[in-house]
Amino acid sequence: MKKLFLLLFSLCSISAFAAEPAEGGEFNPGDMIMHHIGDEHSWEFAHGATLPLPVIVYGKNGLDIFSSSNFLDEHHNPKPYKGYVMEHNHIYYANEEGEPVVEKNEKGEEHHVGPLDFSITKNVASLFISVALLLGVFFTIAGRYKKNAGSAPRGIQSFFEPIIIFIRDDIAKPNIGPKYQRYLPYLLTIFFFIWFNNLLGLMPGGANLTGNISVTLILALFTLIITVFSGNKSYWGHIFKTPGVPVALLPIMIPIELVGILTKPFSLMVRLFANITAGHIIILSLFSLIFIFQSVAVGPVSVAFAVFMNFLELFVALLQAYVFTLLTAMYFGGAVEEHDHADDMGHGDGAHH
Repeated sequence: MKKLFLLLFSLCSISAFAAEPAEGGEFNPGDMIMHHIGDEHSWEFAHGATLPLPVIVYGKNGLDIFSSSNFLDEHHNPKPYKGYVMEHNHIYYANEEGEPVVEKNEKGEEHHVGPLDFSITKNVASLFISVALLLGVFFTIAGRYKKNAGSAPRGIQSFFEPIIIFIRDDIAKPNIGPKYQRYLPYLLTIFFFIWFNNLLGLMPGGANLTGNISVTLILALFTLIITVFSGNKSYWGHIFKTPGVPVALLPIMIPIELVGILTKPFSLMVRLFANITAGHIIILSLFSLIFIFQSVAVGPVSVAFAVFMNFLELFVALLQAYVFTLLTAMYFGGAVEEHDHADDMGHGDGAHH
């Protein structure tokens, strides 16, 4: 336990060092926090250790591929390159003065103009790393099962097998029912994808992938699409002709039910995004206290609280993966469940009696 605490203390110290402002610069906690939780065209692992990432844009000059380091001069000041300029991590066309090109829309409002950006940003690079890690882990496990068929799991197998069985027996089966097998691969994928990326985001210099609302939006959209296309007659019947509801009220109930279909994945998206982002902000805020107060007394206290928050975030990383998977399974179960309208009416009579 002592060694684990010292390890986390060291990792937190590295993160605090990464948050240190440049020499002679004034520390701004808001900028530092947004810099760490936001997406960028370069990957800063620690203060002074930055990896430039590929820029891939398609615009007036056709397809251009180059390193993001070309947008900085030898003094690390921003500069235009190939007719493009980067401002606030967005790439725009550059004018003769090296500033973003500004155009007016039909309403007379000014806006910057830029090419289509397909760049490998920090979040995209982290996504590739997590996918490679997932494929490596589970192809390794699958290979060992084939090689040692019938024998007890060992090593990495013995760690992941109880988790997989838990998702199957305690999430998929009770919430989806007999048709759980067709949805189990998706449930396992989103659980481990979210869990792995939550953990990678807690590492010093890690990317805040699951704290990016675009990523959580796509995950929630996958769940919505599968739910909608899995809906049976009973599912759509409850939406367009709710049992026990007078026909005169259907024009009111149908829009409410349709909105309900969208609010479920919306809650999935916001819950994961908000919880992961909030955890990162709290930890970075604790580091900020070191540079705000610049006191020897505050430093150890801030790091100690940050260590505690890291332990808590390890639990939250697993919890959010579990909650997302559980709610997804419940939505699938509601779409494939066979309802008996007569039983629905009977339940109401029984409650009355």
